[in-house]
Amino acid sequence: MRNSDFREPVIVPRVPHPTHLLADALRQIREDLNLPESFPAPVEAEASEAVDAAELPDVDETTVAFVTIDPEGATDLDQALHLERAGDGYRVRYAIADVPAFVRAGGEIDTEARERGQTLYAPGGRIPLHPTVISEHAASLLERQLRGAFVWTFELDAAANVTATALVRARIRSRHQYSYTQVQAQLDDGTASESLQLLREVGIKRTALERERGGASLNRPDEEVEFRDGRYELVRRSPLAVEEWNAQLSLMTGMAAARIMLDGGVGILRTMPAPFADTLEHFRMQVAALGCPWPHDQPYGEYLRGLDRSTAPGLAAIHAAASLFRGAGYTAFDGTPPENATQAAVAAPYAHATAPLRRLVDRFVLVTCEALVAGKPVPDWVREALPTLPKLMGRSDGVASRLEHASVDAIEAALLSTRVGEKFDATVISAKETGGIIQLTDPVVTANVEGAVTAGETVRATLAAADIASGTTLFRV
Repeated sequence: MRNSDFREPVIVPRVPHPTHLLADALRQIREDLNLPESFPAPVEAEASEAVDAAELPDVDETTVAFVTIDPEGATDLDQALHLERAGDGYRVRYAIADVPAFVRAGGEIDTEARERGQTLYAPGGRIPLHPTVISEHAASLLERQLRGAFVWTFELDAAANVTATALVRARIRSRHQYSYTQVQAQLDDGTASESLQLLREVGIKRTALERERGGASLNRPDEEVEFRDGRYELVRRSPLAVEEWNAQLSLMTGMAAARIMLDGGVGILRTMPAPFADTLEHFRMQVAALGCPWPHDQPYGEYLRGLDRSTAPGLAAIHAAASLFRGAGYTAFDGTPPENATQAAVAAPYAHATAPLRRLVDRFVLVTCEALVAGKPVPDWVREALPTLPKLMGRSDGVASRLEHASVDAIEAALLSTRVGEKFDATVISAKETGGIIQLTDPVVTANVEGAVTAGETVRATLAAADIASGTTLFRV
C-alpha cells in the first residue's frame, strides 16, 4: 500500500491534444525544482553490483502465504502481509523489503539516497529514491520471487491489541500481487482468502483502537486532470475501505518500531505537535464553507472518519485537513529518549518503518529495530547517521511539498482557465486589509481574492486571472 504517516496523493494529469499548456507548466515545475531525470552512472553501476552480490537471509519463511496489496500496476512493492487466527486473537505477519541488503553505508547508492530523501510523485511519473534495478526488481516483493525481508510478527488479542512483537530478517516468497480494487471486490463478494478476510476484521478493530486513543488518519484521494468539452476537469478517486485496513497494519508496525527504539534508547521517531487553535479555527471555517460543518464538541479524528468521501465536498474537506497535519518532523536520539515522542495524529509514539524502497529514514529504523530485538549492538553506521537524518528528511519533505503545491496551483489554474470573467459564490476563510482567501465549492478550489472582505462571509467573486504557466489564480470582489 502507499502509506507514510497517511496516504500520499499522486496527481497524474492526462492532457489530451491539442491543449498542452498544463503539461508545459508541470514540466517546468520539475525543472524549477531541479528534479533529477536519472541516476548518475556510478550509482547505477553500484546498484547492479549489489544485486549480483546480494545474499538471502538464513531464516526461511517461504512457507508463509504472503501477498502484496498495492495500486494497480505498482512495481516498487515494500510490504507483504499474512494474517491468521491465533486462539481468540490473531497473528499478523508483515514483511518489509530488505533494502539495506543492497545499500552499502557510505557508498554511491547511500550518498545519492541521502541527497534525494524519498521517492517524489510528480505529475507524469515518479522520481525514485533508489535505482529501479533495486526498487522495482531485486528488492521489490514481487509475486512468486524469492526475496529477503524484515519480517514482523505480531500477536494480537481479540480486540486487536498487540501483545507480543518479533522481528527477524528472513527469505519470503509472495504468493500473489493484488490491487486494492481486486481485494475489495473479493471481500465484497465473499471470495477472499481467510487472510484477506482477517485483514478486514483486524483493520476494523485497529481503527476502533485508533478512535479510542484519539488518533486521526488522513487518506486523501488520488486525482487526475482531464480535458473535456473545451475545459479541464478534476477527477478524484475516493480511497477504498481496504486501503484504510491495510494502512492500519502499517501504523501498527510504526508504533511497534517506535516502542522498540524508545525502550532501546536509540533511534529516530516521526513526531508531530497537535494543531494550533488558529489552524483548527481556519479549518473549521473552510469545511463549513464546503457544506461539511465540524461540530465543536467532536474530536477532529472522529470528524475526518465521518466525512463522505464519495462526495466532492467531503473529498475537498479531506484535502483541506492537510493543514491540521503540519509540523511533522523527525526526532533522533541516542541515549536519553526525547521529551516529545508523540505523533499527534497517531496519538502515540510512531516511526516510519514500512516503506524503505521509497523513504530514506525507514532503512535506518529497520536496521535499528532488528538489532535491538536480537539483542545486538546497533551498527555504528546507523548511529553515526541518525543525527543527520532529521535535516535530510526535512529538506526532502520541503521539496515534496513545493512540488505538490506548485502542481496543485497549476492544476487549479487550468480548471479555471476558460472561465475568466465569470462570477462564483465563495466563502471567505481568511481576510486581511487588501483581500484574503476564499473557498469555492464548484469547482472545489481555494484561491486568493482582492477587495474588502470579512472572514466567514459569503461573497460573489469574479475570476480576474487564471494563468496556468505561473499557477496564479486571482478573484476580485
